[in-house]
Amino acid sequence: MEEKQKVVFLKGKKVILRPLNKETDLEHITRWINDHEVTQYLTIYLPTTRKNEEGWLDSLNKDKENIVLAIETLDGKFIGTMGIHQINWKDRTATTGALIGEKEYWGKGYGTDAKMLLLEYAFHTLNLRKICSVVFSFNKRSLRYSLHCGYKIEGTKRKQMFRKGRYWDEIILGLFKEEWLPIWRRYRKTGRIR
Repeated sequence: MEEKQKVVFLKGKKVILRPLNKETDLEHITRWINDHEVTQYLTIYLPTTRKNEEGWLDSLNKDKENIVLAIETLDGKFIGTMGIHQINWKDRTATTGALIGEKEYWGKGYGTDAKMLLLEYAFHTLNLRKICSVVFSFNKRSLRYSLHCGYKIEGTKRKQMFRKGRYWDEIILGLFKEEWLPIWRRYRKTGRIR
């Protein structure tokens, strides 16, 4: 696809974030959301249909508390989704969530680039002041990535969720704009967070 034809909402060093497109993205999302290896880190645990996912995509257009975007590589491969959820416009807080469905892109910096773009949008365009996230304690990669992006551990819900035959802690993370700004400046300048 030619660059001028692409829909680009936010462009980073490795990815673009763009609106989801039901015609081109629905099959990928349905496949990912039914892949246990992908969803083991999410709260989703039941199989879902294409029709259910289509309904979810349709509902996003009417939702003022959730913004979900496609993660696409610079060469045009749709690899996942990232969102700002539970936006509280009065208190200026929200949570974030991400799903990289194409496993060959795990651990290669695509999620970090997407997260930095999303945080820049949340803090500098939406004027949010704090972004929260949760990580299940067995998801070490997600915890490292969140801490890497500047999040701080704020607490733990002990034995909160059941996966892999046992109960696991849920780690609560938070990030304020002023904590994130130095990380963003360094990332913009060098392409590195640390």
